[in-house]
Amino acid sequence: MADVLKKFIPQKPESGSEHADTGGRPPVLPTSEPATQSSPKTPTAKTPVMPDTPAKNVLSNDVEIKGSIKFGNEFTFDGKIEGEISSNDGILTVGENGDVQGEIKAKSVIVMGKVHGNITVQERCELRSRSQLIGDLRAARLIIEEGATFVGKSEVTPNKAALKDLGNIHKEKPQEVGAPR
Repeated sequence: MADVLKKFIPQKPESGSEHADTGGRPPVLPTSEPATQSSPKTPTAKTPVMPDTPAKNVLSNDVEIKGSIKFGNEFTFDGKIEGEISSNDGILTVGENGDVQGEIKAKSVIVMGKVHGNITVQERCELRSRSQLIGDLRAARLIIEEGATFVGKSEVTPNKAALKDLGNIHKEKPQEVGAPR
């Protein structure tokens, strides 16, 4: 790392140093000069300030929080929290080391760690194989892998569009096979 810093931070010349070929001076880094009207502009790819992809937020396992977290888009939590985690449109992943002591409200939740509290999701809740949920759960869809621990009540209510589709399947008359007359 010291060699990398020497390239960017000017150093005092030392006798017999690596800068002997430059006359004892540190190397000069090339700088870009502003374009003038006489010089042709070269096309350059501009990097957007805000990327088009949704932001993915991560808090690692050495984070401990007492309070609440509100997020948007995607959020992976692998630390400890005593409080609420909430989002209107977000997808929460509780990592393998994650330990949540409180309520979770989100669009979708994947649990790989421990949750001691209620989970309410608009769409899908997934309890992975070594996860623990001690609390009640409300979701439109629920996936529980073998090996997951779930102690509490669950209320799985598919959305109204899915219920209508199921109702229409039973009401459709069977398609007739044969040549038209």
